[in-house]
Amino acid sequence: MTDQPNNPLHGVTLEAILTELVERMGWERLATIIPVRCFRFDPSIKSSLKFLRRTPWARQRLEDLYLRSRRYRPSRRERPDPSSESKNSKPDDASPDGETR
Repeated sequence: MTDQPNNPLHGVTLEAILTELVERMGWERLATIIPVRCFRFDPSIKSSLKFLRRTPWARQRLEDLYLRSRRYRPSRRERPDPSSESKNSKPDDASPDGETR
């Protein structure tokens, strides 16, 4: 395989993408966002994968949805650490005795 540092989907299978979106959103919501029959009527991973592999526009929409859903989730490194904030910190306008002016 070639190295693809700028491809966020590199190494992620279509099955993994679909499974994660179904777990996160459910079939009903997924069918609302991407209105295809395989998501609406008797949905299954197997039948949906078969359809998505044969239908480039639907696969592209699913991949775009996956990327959007992952992009807006801050990684663990970006989340503020609640333990790093001191419980005894005072606001800038607090007097030495702890009262706000």
